[in-house]
Parts: sequence; C-alpha cells; structure tokens
Amino acid sequence: MKTDLSNDKTGKKSKNAAYTGLLAAIAASSCCIPPVIALIAGVGGSASALSWMEPFRPYLIGLAVIAIGYAWYNHLKPKTEDDCGCKIEKLKWYQTKTFLAAITFFAVISISFPYYAHIFYPDNKKEVIIVESSNVQTENFTISGMTCQACETHINHAVNELDGIVSVESSYENENAQVEYDNSQTTLEEIAIAINSTGYTVEKFQTK
Repeated sequence: MKTDLSNDKTGKKSKNAAYTGLLAAIAASSCCIPPVIALIAGVGGSASALSWMEPFRPYLIGLAVIAIGYAWYNHLKPKTEDDCGCKIEKLKWYQTKTFLAAITFFAVISISFPYYAHIFYPDNKKEVIIVESSNVQTENFTISGMTCQACETHINHAVNELDGIVSVESSYENENAQVEYDNSQTTLEEIAIAINSTGYTVEKFQTK
C-alpha cells in the first residue's frame, strides 16, 4: 500500500500551522507569565523583562487563531483519493484530532493566562491593628512597566508582605497603585522598594 504524499504534505502543513499558533499564543502572554515565574523562583527583577511585547498581544492572538483555525480546516475537510487510487496509511501523530485538540487547549490556556494568574499568588494580606487612626495614610504610587492583571497581582502581593498595609490596589491601565498604610509600621520608602523589587518601577508617589 502506498502513501498519498499530497495528504502527507497537507498533514505537515497542519502541524506547522498548529505549532505556529501555539507559539503565538504563548508569546501573546509572555508579558504576563514572568511575574508568576518571578514569584515562584524568587527573582522579582525579571518580572517586567518582556513587557515590551504587550502592544503586540492582539496581533499575536489573531495569528494564533488563524494558524490553529487553518490546521483544523485541513484536518476536518473531506479527504479524497488521487487518480492513482493511493490511500493514506495509518495517520501520523501530528495528523490526529488528539494532537490538534491538545494544541488548541494549550493555546487557549496561554492566551487566557492573565485572567487567572492570580490563583498562583497566595493570599498574604494581614490583619492590621491600628493604634492611632491619624497614622493611617493613603499614597498614590505612579508605576511603569505593568501590562496586565498578573502585574497588578504581583505588586499587590509584594506590598502586602510589609507590616502595616491596610489595603493596596494596583491598576495597570492607570499605571498606579493606591496604598493605605499605617506609617508607624512601615514607610513610603519601604513600600517603594517592595514595588521596585517586582521589576516594575515607581516613578513618583503622592500622599493624599
């Protein structure tokens, strides 16, 4: 029995398209994955290393969808025999539906990573005992380098490691973090150092 070379070439094109889609999906969230890796590995300074890729995220997601869609199209379209009556032998691993389903699954997981990255961060918020209410202040920190929700969670986690933090709310869209703290237990400088340790940069802060 002979192998239909045209179908084999189509299978390889589908495999290459699937891999392209997966790599594009991973790259689309490459700006968001380092913060989690930094937390696990304890190397906060590398957290924002790939933040420059954030502007390309929509295009990478589009490429992933097109590439994987093309792979599925080739897999699902009706197969025909050629004029010589040749038939494909047993499907190769990269020609199976299981392979494409696995690639699609990992691509979706990669693209959606920023929306569930917070589950990797343990809840480290502590109960703060306020002795003097006049000691409680709110500070607005302007921060550069954040690109997604994962960045926000990373900063919140780092600040909450300090004593005296009543609340902290970061926003990558507004490029800031609002920190309510007891100034008898921690200082602005310590908060700024905690934020900078994540790999993002405190540009300025202003007390409210």
